[in-house]
Amino acid sequence: MGSENETAVIEFILEGFSGIDQRLQLFLSLVLPFMYLTTVLGNTAIILLVCMDHHLQTPMYFFIGNLSFLEIWFTSCTNIKLLVILGSGRRTISLSACFAQSYFYFALGTIEFILLVVVSFDRYLAICQPLHYAAIMKPQLCIQLAGAAWFMGFTLLSYHLVLLYKLTFCGLKKIHHFFCDSSPLFKLSCSDTSLLWKTDSFFLSFIVLRSLCLTLAFYMCIISCILRLPSDSGRKKAFATCSSHLTTLAIVYGSCIALHVCPSEGDSLESSRIVALLNTVLYPFLNPFIYSLRNKIVILALKKAFAHATTQIFSFSVCISGQQFQ
Repeated sequence: MGSENETAVIEFILEGFSGIDQRLQLFLSLVLPFMYLTTVLGNTAIILLVCMDHHLQTPMYFFIGNLSFLEIWFTSCTNIKLLVILGSGRRTISLSACFAQSYFYFALGTIEFILLVVVSFDRYLAICQPLHYAAIMKPQLCIQLAGAAWFMGFTLLSYHLVLLYKLTFCGLKKIHHFFCDSSPLFKLSCSDTSLLWKTDSFFLSFIVLRSLCLTLAFYMCIISCILRLPSDSGRKKAFATCSSHLTTLAIVYGSCIALHVCPSEGDSLESSRIVALLNTVLYPFLNPFIYSLRNKIVILALKKAFAHATTQIFSFSVCISGQQFQ
């Protein structure tokens, strides 16, 4: 290809879910906005509760607040453009915006995996080492662990942005996906991407599999401690919590392993888009319900906050009404 064709591509076209059954497209256009709005509002509510209620200002809820903040940005970096595609049909995205979306998707995903390890470590200490928990999980350590997760995610994944900007594109600009994933971008490039496939696969495999092993190791220790609890009700409650956590872990890790750990140029684009929905839509949607909104302490804090807000609104309305009648 000539250099003229190589430099012609300044934007891409995201196909979204074009080509699939019209009824499924209609279903997605109705359900996805609801799920996105619920995800943002649910995670925002958790962040506000953690900040305002002193009962929730503990290491566990500090990390869950970080996860909630992360989920808002993680789901927004892919879903906002998807909602635009479904709502208005505008499918174009500039080269820089596409690369930025891909970088933030992988960087925020890496931060999430690290935070999941931190959350499992916190729960391990709380359940298996309760006498040492307060001495170990001090506020300074919590801030350092969360800060390290955010720093490592954005720093380590800078290599991904460098790889993308080294690619050249020769005329083809249709991305068979609803966001700028690395796999369809590599397939569009007219550069030799064999080294990029191997580098991306190795690095993402290292992040995903290493964090998965650590997280599962902590949960296995937690389950071992639960089995030694004398109370049947305590065991059932703890197992219910662990099972819900492990269910969400199966969704996020299973989808990421299928998509990114061993990427292949022969992967089905249709299956990749469906699996990606689990990772970018379903998991962020379930996260606030699994980690927080099923907890009695969080529900009580939410009721108190709602009652306080209702009282404030009523008092303000009475005040305004009184001034109008004077």
